[in-house]
Amino acid sequence: MGTVDDLLAGLDPADRPSVERIYEIAREQVPDAEQGLGYGMPALVHRGKPLVSVMRAKKHIGVYPFSPAAVAAVADDLAGHPGIGLDKGTIRYQPEHPLPDAVVRTLVRARQEQIEA
Repeated sequence: MGTVDDLLAGLDPADRPSVERIYEIAREQVPDAEQGLGYGMPALVHRGKPLVSVMRAKKHIGVYPFSPAAVAAVADDLAGHPGIGLDKGTIRYQPEHPLPDAVVRTLVRARQEQIEA
């Protein structure tokens, strides 16, 4: 796998805006985050630990904050949103139903706080 920039460059035009937006928000929240890998996926890395990765899967886009606690921090905010599914450490969505910016900020902040603790 390459970098986040490589990932974004290779995305289908229909998928790119929502994936790119998550990375933009994460970079705004954690300006010192660098491109790297998390569990073999292109990710933003903070203090040597993976912060967030967003990847296109066959049937959805997956957001991986590398933390079940970070997913739990936004679970209530995502309840009832169309096309969004949660799993232990993953948020799945469809590009036509992107994650709300406020939810992404909360998710990234939760993971950042874990890394910095």
